[in-house]
Amino acid sequence: MDLADLHLLLGRQGDISWWQMSIRAVVIFLYGLALLRIASKRVFGKWSAIDIVLSVIIGSNLSRALTGSSPFLETLVATAVLVGVHGALVWAAARAHWLGPLLKGSPCQIGRDGRFDPAELRRHGIGPHDVEEALREAGMTGPEKVQEAWIERNGDISIIKR
Repeated sequence: MDLADLHLLLGRQGDISWWQMSIRAVVIFLYGLALLRIASKRVFGKWSAIDIVLSVIIGSNLSRALTGSSPFLETLVATAVLVGVHGALVWAAARAHWLGPLLKGSPCQIGRDGRFDPAELRRHGIGPHDVEEALREAGMTGPEKVQEAWIERNGDISIIKR
């Protein structure tokens, strides 16, 4: 398949038909799925700050390739490079202790000995219903038996029972 055949199949930037966009959609779907399989399992599982930024950029890039507002192959290559950069950064963060908090955030204690810190809850945007949900998920009906409570790097609330 030469470049002319590829242009016939996928169209040119800014000038694509409905059926070329449909072919692009299938190619981009399979391409995106392949990128996610190549990337580590945690990319879209834990949703740290670096994962959210990557997902927004990937979605934006692939949508531009789909609609023809950006060059198709170049956009796919750039998206793969971003997944590679993400992989390199999370690899480095797993090995360099100082880099992890910078890229992924840090956990923060929001409660101890049955009491939740109102200032920390406000700072992290956690309301009473969020605390109640976290307690239920920990199998608790109230805060009395909470030894520690943390907001994790991915935004989850962890409860440690006494």
